[in-house]
Amino acid sequence: MSTKKVNKIAVLTSGGDAPGMNAAIRAVVRTSVHYGIEVFGVARGYNGMIEDDIFPMESKSVGNIIQRGGTILKTARSKEFLEPAGRKIAYNNLKKRGINGIVVIGGDGSFQGAQIFSHEFDIPCIGIPGTIDKDIAGSDFTIGFDTAVNTAVEAIDKIRDTADAHDRLFVVEVMGRDAGYIALHSGIATGAENILIPESKTDMDGMIASLTEKEKRKKLVNLVVVAEGDEFGGGTEVGNFLKEKLPNADIRVCILGHIQRGGSPSCLDRLIASRMGYHAVECLINGTHNVMVGIVDNKMKYTPLDKAVKAKQKISEEWLKIVKILAS
Repeated sequence: MSTKKVNKIAVLTSGGDAPGMNAAIRAVVRTSVHYGIEVFGVARGYNGMIEDDIFPMESKSVGNIIQRGGTILKTARSKEFLEPAGRKIAYNNLKKRGINGIVVIGGDGSFQGAQIFSHEFDIPCIGIPGTIDKDIAGSDFTIGFDTAVNTAVEAIDKIRDTADAHDRLFVVEVMGRDAGYIALHSGIATGAENILIPESKTDMDGMIASLTEKEKRKKLVNLVVVAEGDEFGGGTEVGNFLKEKLPNADIRVCILGHIQRGGSPSCLDRLIASRMGYHAVECLINGTHNVMVGIVDNKMKYTPLDKAVKAKQKISEEWLKIVKILAS
């Protein structure tokens, strides 16, 4: 690893967007400016690095963005960056500007790209966990999760009003292709009768038995929250299965979709993004390189990128037990 002093930093957002990414960009830029470090934005993630869409930023570049969802730098997934030739082009574009430090805001796939790139070209990289899925080990929080789950809760609360008015069973699909945190948290927070997530085996027979018993005691308003990546296949498949097994029930399916990605970030997401962005620059200055900055027990934790991309945040057995007890 290079011991040269970092004096020019590039910041980019990669992978899926998440509310709070702009707050992290703002923190990286203004912390860099504070320390007299030149800072550059990279548009559209690694694609922009390859296409030379790199531009200088200053304090006023990030004015009035902390409250905005999405990312002013745009984001994308880059197939070219997966190849050595693409990464070489990206390196040359950084080199001609003298950029010798990178901050990547994204998920585990983005961190994997940063890890490989840093190893090949000896440029220190810092990862900031920006993903609504909250599935990265090494941090109690990921930027965007709090906003996304609160968006889901608000929507499900409104759906329950309609369910109650018509004595319906609603199946609500939330985002989470590989992780069930949004489903778990929003399901518990809205009193869902069943929560289906990729991390645990779906007991469909048990769910049918439970709903049948509730139907007998005239509990006709029920919510089933399903992560899109549940092993049974998501909201539509679960809804069709329930319609077949419970022909007397009035069953509707609602897929929340990308509404969960957008919107103004919550206070919590703005705070953690600002804190992580500040510490990412501090890491580059102080020689703590190739780590992901996270927050554990309200303290900063630095996880090596190679571990961050391999480990997944696991849902505890306690939460699964709580779901079963509270939904009875």
